[in-house]
Amino acid sequence: MNSTAISPLTVTPLGFIPDLKNATLVPFNETACENWKEIHHLVFHVANICFAVGLVIPTTLNFHMIFLRGLLTIGCALFIIWATLYRCALDIMIWNSVFLVVNLLHFIYLVYKRRPIKIEKELSSLYKRMFEPLHVPPELFQRLTGQFCNIQTLKTGQAYAAEDKTSVDDRLSILLKGKMKVSYRGHFLHNIYPCAFIDSPEFRSTQMNRGEKFQVTIIADDNCKFLCWSRERLTYFLESEPFLYEIFKYLIGKDITNKLYSLNDPTLNDKASKKIDRQPSLCSQLSVMQMRNSMASTSDSEDGLQMFLRGTSSASSLLTGPAEHLP
Repeated sequence: MNSTAISPLTVTPLGFIPDLKNATLVPFNETACENWKEIHHLVFHVANICFAVGLVIPTTLNFHMIFLRGLLTIGCALFIIWATLYRCALDIMIWNSVFLVVNLLHFIYLVYKRRPIKIEKELSSLYKRMFEPLHVPPELFQRLTGQFCNIQTLKTGQAYAAEDKTSVDDRLSILLKGKMKVSYRGHFLHNIYPCAFIDSPEFRSTQMNRGEKFQVTIIADDNCKFLCWSRERLTYFLESEPFLYEIFKYLIGKDITNKLYSLNDPTLNDKASKKIDRQPSLCSQLSVMQMRNSMASTSDSEDGLQMFLRGTSSASSLLTGPAEHLP
């Protein structure tokens, strides 16, 4: 290697201007690379390709984080192989072993979160009809139905609630199978079909006032199976899940609307109720309990029933009237 002598440093007195034209340039070859080493093994380059591909995966891809962590894990494993077999570098092997463990644990966690959620067969139709169209994740639905609720059954003729006797503060239920009949003082009001709330009007109207009793009698018209939540624990859970809280407000409001239609037309069947489900919930804020209370406050039950049905007829005409004039 050619060496170049470096001139000793001289002190220039003040007022002296050096001659830049005759200055000698000193090369800086002491730190420059003169002889490049040979290219590393193919394992080294494959590891870096894995890193590069993982970093350019677009975030719009559904499983981009899983692919990223998977490729980083593969790259770290290849670096360990390269450092152990071809480089004999202990520090490179140790650092990549740490990175391998971190990325592998994160990869397993992401795959676990993406695992398919198995919903019970009895609840699958409920999820597909009521919650899946509103984009409720299966894991959130499983949390909702897997803790503070249970599935109960009623045989034909057994009562779910008796008017002026059963408290409305204890539970909230959705019918899963069978059919229930709602009556007031022996007068038939409407039916309840699967995937519908049993006591949504009572739940809505007693959110502020506790201690009230059912104003109607609800009897199983067939062998029934229903999902029953503890009202107090459900309320606490919904307070911690704002998204699900809004979903319940919408579903209960729509269910009250369907019951208003059923009161106007007691012969409404399950297929017709599905069509109503697709209509806007214009009466979601109306309280059926207030109508029931108005019936209970009337001395003559026949007059109260007729007054109640006339009121629901006018409400239904307001809903269906504008639709009839649409092209």
